[in-house]
Amino acid sequence: MTTDSSLLNSELELQQQEELYQQLLLQAMGKIQTENPDSKVIRPQPGMCVKTLSEPSKQKVFVNICQSNSVPLPPDLSREELVELLQSEDPSGYRIPMSLGEPHTEVDNSSQGCTAYDVVINQEFFQKCQKDPLFQQFVILVCLEGLENKYNLELSRDWKVLKNRKFLGSVIEQNIRTKSRPVIQELQPPDSTAVSAKRPEFTLLVEPSAGDPEYLIAEIKLPGVPSSRSLVLDVGQDRLVLTARPSLFHLDIFYPFLIDQENSVAQFNKSTECSHVRCRRGI
Repeated sequence: MTTDSSLLNSELELQQQEELYQQLLLQAMGKIQTENPDSKVIRPQPGMCVKTLSEPSKQKVFVNICQSNSVPLPPDLSREELVELLQSEDPSGYRIPMSLGEPHTEVDNSSQGCTAYDVVINQEFFQKCQKDPLFQQFVILVCLEGLENKYNLELSRDWKVLKNRKFLGSVIEQNIRTKSRPVIQELQPPDSTAVSAKRPEFTLLVEPSAGDPEYLIAEIKLPGVPSSRSLVLDVGQDRLVLTARPSLFHLDIFYPFLIDQENSVAQFNKSTECSHVRCRRGI
């Protein structure tokens, strides 16, 4: 039995080309990491696939909610706190760290074209949401709002979680930040509103009160403020800026230490007319 040497040579060339391609790919990825040390490439794990529609076109949209330990864990939230949050006027004070991927075109079970988005959240938080339908609905709603804000979309709230599919399409690597960007990147000169507004009374507290503080809590009195919709809050790594419109209050203070922006929660109590900003101390 004889073997055609030309076939062996072709297979060897293909293998060498594949090895060269992989080597160049690794070099390129290493270069990207070096050029952008504040980010890294991750391959998330499939989680659940949510089907909805874009408005007003009624086109099918699929949201792949994925999981990865590389995404920060959001602040701890009990079921009772979640119910209270959802009943509040502004539930956006609780933030879930997530990575929103670019849209990609896919084909559904009916062989029809559709658009899919990949959203990556912390794996531990994802597992928590899987155990409680209320948390699952909450995280789906936050993901839809995140996609709407980033891509200027309008998505239907009549969604459906697919039972037998965790992901539509192929899992795509995402480039995520390893360091959070400051919410306040540049402060503009104070306008007439900030100048004419009053500086509200406030108190800074630390928890625990003894030893090394883990949390910093700002209690800000805002008499006459009707709801949280009148408030504009910016939380930086070492600074808090709050404005109550129209021209009611303006507060601009620095923290005594750096804080973790991703673990900051703000609430406004209508009955006491007081705003509470709770921040975890940064590393």
